[in-house]
Amino acid sequence: MKKLVAYITTGFPDKYFTVDLALTLRDAGVDTLELGIPFSDPVADGPVIERANLLALQQGFKLKDLFEISHEIGPMIDTLWMGRFIAEAQSAQIHGFIIPDLPHEEAEPYRPMMEEAGLALIDFIAPTDTPERISMIARGARKFLYLVAYAGITGSGQTEELSPIIETIRTHTDTPVYVGFGVNEQTARAKIRGADGVIVGSAFVKVLLDDRLNPTHKIAKIAEMASRIKDMINT
Repeated sequence: MKKLVAYITTGFPDKYFTVDLALTLRDAGVDTLELGIPFSDPVADGPVIERANLLALQQGFKLKDLFEISHEIGPMIDTLWMGRFIAEAQSAQIHGFIIPDLPHEEAEPYRPMMEEAGLALIDFIAPTDTPERISMIARGARKFLYLVAYAGITGSGQTEELSPIIETIRTHTDTPVYVGFGVNEQTARAKIRGADGVIVGSAFVKVLLDDRLNPTHKIAKIAEMASRIKDMINT
């Protein structure tokens, strides 16, 4: 069974909505939830997620909201944070971290602490990485490898031929490979080829930003999209 990871912006439009959306996504077939932490200086985020982050911050998002939300959903769905708060993650039953601005080499001092706490640090591989770098990153990978579908920012819709890099990764590790960046209903079938899962973010966050929909309709629309994508990558 191919896996579906869903990225959502924590606390947008509010923390109660995030809890409801997270649990609805679980019921729609999402395997892992990636809670994006609203941040004023995005690294890899495209304009859609960047706007959601800005609005969440303007509406008063605080880190305590992340912790409160996570205590509600952590026991219910496999959850990752885009940030590193080891003690708090353990308490909320979070399973690991996705940190785009933490290069593999600079992450090394944190790995022993995370592993001791039973937490995974998700590694990134890009199409521009050399075979030597892929080998270095893949050997120590935990949970899954995040294969960036193209060089750029999220949601820009670029394409790359990923089969060669996936084949290279497979020679170094049995860790599952999930493809992220530019995954939506139109691209999911193509992105899943050779991979074990996909990561969807901007497509869901676009719905969060749609002011024509009320909160109930937003949750229903995102859940329907998640369910369709899960079917697509498994048929």
